[in-house]
Amino acid sequence: MRRSGRRRRGPRSVGENDGLLQIFLVTFPFFALVLAGYLAARIGLLRLDAIAGLNSFVLYFALPCMLYRFGSTTPLVQLLDPSVFCTYLVCALVLVAFTVAVSMNSRIGWNDASFGALVAAFPNTGYMGVPLLVALLGASAIGPAIVTIVVDLVVTTSLCTALSRLDGAHEHGFGAAGRKALRGVLVNPMPWSIVLGAVASAVTLELPKPALQTLSLLADCASPVALFTIGGVLARSHILATSLPRMRLRDYLPLALVKLVLHPLLLLLLGVAAIRLGVALQPAALTVIVLVAALPSASNVSLLAEKFGADSGRIARVILLSTAAAFLSFPAVVALLVDPH
Repeated sequence: MRRSGRRRRGPRSVGENDGLLQIFLVTFPFFALVLAGYLAARIGLLRLDAIAGLNSFVLYFALPCMLYRFGSTTPLVQLLDPSVFCTYLVCALVLVAFTVAVSMNSRIGWNDASFGALVAAFPNTGYMGVPLLVALLGASAIGPAIVTIVVDLVVTTSLCTALSRLDGAHEHGFGAAGRKALRGVLVNPMPWSIVLGAVASAVTLELPKPALQTLSLLADCASPVALFTIGGVLARSHILATSLPRMRLRDYLPLALVKLVLHPLLLLLLGVAAIRLGVALQPAALTVIVLVAALPSASNVSLLAEKFGADSGRIARVILLSTAAAFLSFPAVVALLVDPH
């Protein structure tokens, strides 16, 4: 999965030289923006009640435009790659099953175990991963990354939400939770923006210039605003979590380790096995989805956990810990998978 290529004059990229240092130079601004949002919320420059507005702007305006632009400029064959879809899906299902199985005990039932599995299997691809991977690997990373977003939004989230109802501790059962999860997918603009972008790519649709310029303005601001918003969400979650009773480290630290270590390792092993068995999975695409798996947990899982009555403080701690640790762990995974020469 290591890339090769000749050196050329001009600005140096992560694929050319200086190894880990060059990787940090690319990844640092992304995590720095998350830290800026976190500090702004912690010291009061960003009001906690304003974070929801920022999140809505990113989710319903900026990010859909960015995903539409990526989808419309990416070859359709990359957006509909069944080998990437199936490999990533199998890994997600195995990871969810494993995490639920090892999490459940006398204190943690189906509800908390299921959302623990979701936070361990759902990377922050939309808000952080796509722009970060494009900065590291170029436009070729877009297709595989978008495929993983579809799996996480449509399958993994719906499955974990439905599983959370199995302990019978709530008024609504498995079927009601499944329908609620499906409605959540249908009203989420991210899958629809991907679909519309794919359609535009298939029919080579070109938007009128004024519409294209408007879309470009929104798409260009998606990454910085999303990263800043992640920081604000993490700060709000941390503030809310610290007001709750002290939690045992063993209840959330293993989930962060599953997310940052087991998830990319399992996906790498499954991908290599699939290639050796003759599956038409390109090594470059496998590199992208393994890097997706190495991303920190998605920040919106804590909101879902709160909505369904799970321990949102536990989930918030996993997200905060995985995001902080990913500042070092993610560049390390990039250095292992991407040849700097």
